Amino acid sequence: MDGLYVGLISGTSMDGIDAVLAEFAGPSVRLVQSHTHPWPTELAAALRQAARGTPITPLQFGQLDALAGDTFAAAALAVLTAAAVTPAQVRAIGSHGQTLFHAPDAPTPFTLQIGDPNRIAQLTGITTVADFRRRDMAAGGQGAPLVPAFHHGVFADPDESRAVLNVGGIANLTFLPADPGLPVSGYDTGPGNCLLDAWTRRHLNQPFDTNGDWAAQQSPHPGLLRQLLADPYFTQTAPKSTGPEYFSTDWLDRQLTDWQELAAGQVQATLLALTTHSIVDALRTSAPSTRRLLVCGGGVHNAALLQTLSDLLAPLPVSSTAAFGLDPDWVEAVAFAWLARETLAGRPGNLPAVTGASAPVVLGGIYPA
Repeated sequence: MDGLYVGLISGTSMDGIDAVLAEFAGPSVRLVQSHTHPWPTELAAALRQAARGTPITPLQFGQLDALAGDTFAAAALAVLTAAAVTPAQVRAIGSHGQTLFHAPDAPTPFTLQIGDPNRIAQLTGITTVADFRRRDMAAGGQGAPLVPAFHHGVFADPDESRAVLNVGGIANLTFLPADPGLPVSGYDTGPGNCLLDAWTRRHLNQPFDTNGDWAAQQSPHPGLLRQLLADPYFTQTAPKSTGPEYFSTDWLDRQLTDWQELAAGQVQATLLALTTHSIVDALRTSAPSTRRLLVCGGGVHNAALLQTLSDLLAPLPVSSTAAFGLDPDWVEAVAFAWLARETLAGRPGNLPAVTGASAPVVLGGIYPA
């Protein structure tokens, strides 16, 4: 099942669809082409409203699913055009879809990603693999994180125990022990960029805090930081996963009830400390033998966040995954291209030690070209 695959994912920020063309040959991976595809403005606004829990009708939901599928298909075709590759040369598309809700701890756990894969397969002419998370949930798992199996295949080293940190809207860690007899593990540590971005949008009317400059102008408030870190999620035992449904602006506003006197900039500094301290606490608790931290995801561009991590973890080396062969902006999209390959080969894509599933399972549904 080696060859060319497309990977598609849109994160919780919904600031665009990450599309990659990746080539797999045995254990090796090569990023051939990458592309960020914009969401149509009105569709992005509607998706954000739905993800916030705004009630929608079945008609509206169906329209969102179809239009999202069309947009994912356009993203796939755009990355192929940029690479001068035809659809016939591609084995499959792995489409994560757009998460609208993730509820692993609901009375009946479920997760919801939209972007109709039937339309992706039809519009591109390429076999499409999608809906990866629900099979793991059907097996009793959290449905997340799913990237640790890929991290293990690409970044593990028999001479060095490593951890891979992905900082998207939510941050997750993968622990890669050097000893092949020990299991790979990992989980969502809590908020990554989601609260930082939301607070920046509210107070600066900007999509994100560039380089973390705003947060770096003030010091975190110790009392507020202690309160935020006291949330029970942070001490919950793994397996665990979360999302912006939990770490939402409503959650933040409740936390700030007794801290109204704080300047917005100091709150931002405290939110950055929340992200970094929760990551470091998780790493020290779950994988104290880690000798190197590799970072990927949008958070890699937040200089203040990376510097704070480096300071808290010193002398542990903290570096971008770029130093180990894969651009940090595209790791997750490449992971879903890889998961599509695993599904077509009939191989499980989940790690029960990570998600809590009762068994390894083949993930997703296959929609033939």
